[in-house]
Amino acid sequence: MLNAIWIGFFFIAALAGLWQATLGGHPDVFAAMMKASFDMAKTGFEISLGLAGVMTLWLGLMRIGERAGFIHGLTRLLAPLFARLMPGVPRDHPALGAITMNMAANMLGLDNAATPLGLKAMRELQTLNPQPERATDAQILFLVLNASSVTVFPLAVFTYRAQLGAADPTDVFLPILIATYCSTLAGLLAVALVQRLRLFDAVVLGYLAAISAGVVGLVALVAGPAEQMQARSALLSNGLLFGLIITFLGVAAWRRVDAYASFIDGAKEGFSTAVQIIPYLIAMLVAIGVLRASGALELALDGLRALVHGLGFDARWVEAVPTMLLKPLSGSGARGMMVETLQTFGADSFAGRLASIVQGSTETTFYVLAVYFGSVGVRYPRHAVACALCADAAGFAAAITVAYAFFG
Repeated sequence: MLNAIWIGFFFIAALAGLWQATLGGHPDVFAAMMKASFDMAKTGFEISLGLAGVMTLWLGLMRIGERAGFIHGLTRLLAPLFARLMPGVPRDHPALGAITMNMAANMLGLDNAATPLGLKAMRELQTLNPQPERATDAQILFLVLNASSVTVFPLAVFTYRAQLGAADPTDVFLPILIATYCSTLAGLLAVALVQRLRLFDAVVLGYLAAISAGVVGLVALVAGPAEQMQARSALLSNGLLFGLIITFLGVAAWRRVDAYASFIDGAKEGFSTAVQIIPYLIAMLVAIGVLRASGALELALDGLRALVHGLGFDARWVEAVPTMLLKPLSGSGARGMMVETLQTFGADSFAGRLASIVQGSTETTFYVLAVYFGSVGVRYPRHAVACALCADAAGFAAAITVAYAFFG
């Protein structure tokens, strides 16, 4: 999928450039495209190196939280909920433990821990599958919840925003939290409707009510005029994130965890992660840069803007549409499109903030489906794709709504 997208960008750019050079009155378009390719390669390298410091910091802090027992605590907290949402899984089955640990790791943004735990959970669920090539209800629910993105702390988004000059890289924290809440809830409701899950169970309602109350409470704390809302959101976001750091350190001290050594271990991983993404980021940024320089991307967006204006609506959200379109298909593609949007329009522009919210509010649906189902040989996903795309659509709609509400 990613190979087709990447090659497609270059071929579309070539056709658009040929039209611009022959009929569009821009004979210098190929020079602009080549300049864009070199410029974006340089930009990708500089961004990747700049990411090293921030990634080192956050992955070091997350390792402290992991060793202080936060994944284990979240696992115990979520276990009763998943036991009821997956009635076909015995209560003492190891799949439930792996599922809750995977969700806990996702919530803390520990992707490297979440993926192997997720694959383990899928393998455990497969042991209960009477038709190995056909996804079970429990496997579908687990995949949709993963694909709808339950990450509470989108550290990667903060990191890119910091590197690209955002005045307050975490000012999108609360909007992302609201959008990812909407996408996850939509995914859960879609699966529940198809599978006829008992969402009116007292325990399930209790969990949903508590989560909803938390999100509504945070919104209520920052509600007000747009400028005040933005300022309050920044204060609350930074306060919560710094409070998380202090909590990690406090619990680590209480449990006699060597916080410094844990930080160093995580920081090493953060540095290596930043270096490893250099070729992926450069590859995608060059393709996107050539596509924009050819005029093809702007031509498509101009058509959509004209349609939106014709319907009487504000069209600033259109700049984030490329990120929305790529997000279900390719994580690196969507990341590259977000970075390009931040660089083109500014990290603190409406388009830059909306692209950041989109990036943090949903997951790469088809990648998750391919990896998780592929790891156990499931060939028939049943309603998994449709439910996951419902979650994506809800996340995108929520991202646009909260972007206007906070940064209007």
